[in-house]
Amino acid sequence: MAGSSGRWIEQWDPEDEVFWKEKGERIARRNLVFSVLSEHIGFSIWTLWSVMVLFMGPEYGVDPAGKFFLIATATLVGAVIRVPYTFAVARFGGRNWTVFSALMLLLPTGAAYVVMEPGTSYGTFLAVAALTGVGGGNFASSMTNINSFYPLRKKGWALGLNAGGGNIGVPVVQLVGLLVIGTAGAAHPRIVLGVYIPLIAIAALCAALFMDNLAPVKNDTGAAKEAVRDPHTWIMSFLYIGTFGSFIGYSFAFGLVLQTQFGRTPLQAASLTFIGPLLGSLIRPVGGSLADRFGGARITLWTFAGMAAATGVVVYASVAESLPVFLVGFISLFILSGLGNGSTYKMIPGIFRTKALAKGMTGEVAEAYGRRLSGASMGLIGAVGALGGLGINLAFRQSFQTAGTGTGAFVVFLACYGVCFLVTWAVYLRRPASAPAPAATAEAKPQLSYAEV
Repeated sequence: MAGSSGRWIEQWDPEDEVFWKEKGERIARRNLVFSVLSEHIGFSIWTLWSVMVLFMGPEYGVDPAGKFFLIATATLVGAVIRVPYTFAVARFGGRNWTVFSALMLLLPTGAAYVVMEPGTSYGTFLAVAALTGVGGGNFASSMTNINSFYPLRKKGWALGLNAGGGNIGVPVVQLVGLLVIGTAGAAHPRIVLGVYIPLIAIAALCAALFMDNLAPVKNDTGAAKEAVRDPHTWIMSFLYIGTFGSFIGYSFAFGLVLQTQFGRTPLQAASLTFIGPLLGSLIRPVGGSLADRFGGARITLWTFAGMAAATGVVVYASVAESLPVFLVGFISLFILSGLGNGSTYKMIPGIFRTKALAKGMTGEVAEAYGRRLSGASMGLIGAVGALGGLGINLAFRQSFQTAGTGTGAFVVFLACYGVCFLVTWAVYLRRPASAPAPAATAEAKPQLSYAEV
């Protein structure tokens, strides 16, 4: 490690068990801890407007449809910005980019502090909500960085913990909002913003002091192009829409749905909003661990079955106007989406390693191919998956505009989970495997089978 030149590690081989036991695991764990911290704050800022809209009473002059569009805008920007954030890790170093991306969070937080008051134009609110999208990019760079630190056998646990710890930023900012509304009242949104400004500075400082850059990690344009052409990148993007897209979309919308459909006050909504995202975040590492043990495709398949069932409960509760039943179904959706988040991300490196074996590669060559393609695809999969959150909020907006309830949107979501279930089974679990495969060559290759990914 070149200690005086920005903490660069020149050699890194996590698949070497001796290296891993002697020093690799300790270094990887330290980087994981502070990656989680920065990503955690990033998620809080990305979902900031799920809290700010609870403070926006009639004096702000923004109707429910306008509020849904505010949070949809933040979701969209956060999804799109994940692509460049993915490639930034290799270009600038994981540590260096974590410091920069953490400091970038000061921009939307400070801007919201300035404009958060009645009389501000809707266009201004929209622009500031868009700025919070930089917090969504932190996930992509963090996951790409941690993916490089850990061996394949540990990726499910490490990526699940990294993402889960980051996802907890959603319920935490909502809890801060609840505390402010419950103590100071709904007229003081700036207190929430004032809490986060020093936390952002602390996250950036910790990244600078305790994280490392990996010199062997390079942007591989060939791998990026291959990942874009590979059908599995797009299949996994679709499945990630169903898991993470659901988690982030519901996280943004939960409080607003409670206010709009069930007439909850800001305090009542805030007292419930954090529960689902908290449970969904905490269970994400469990999804990764279960995927390590039983296979990501199997866990993902039954997760989608559970999400379809839970959505059916929500549809019933929406029609019957039963808040207790609605909460049971909706919170179950958060828990199941958290499990699926962990299992789908575990599938990605396994899929590309399986393809390497099918091509006749063995040993470190197969591992290196898997790392190249999974690293290149993760940013795109994360970006497309996050667009599911945009779709959820736009569906809610349309449903409330046309029918005054979210029932129509939930029916659409139920159908989507059914399709995700069928795709997971058909591509990754049906025997013989029907997954997309390279064109046949003169040499016989091992049959593609993704049942264990």
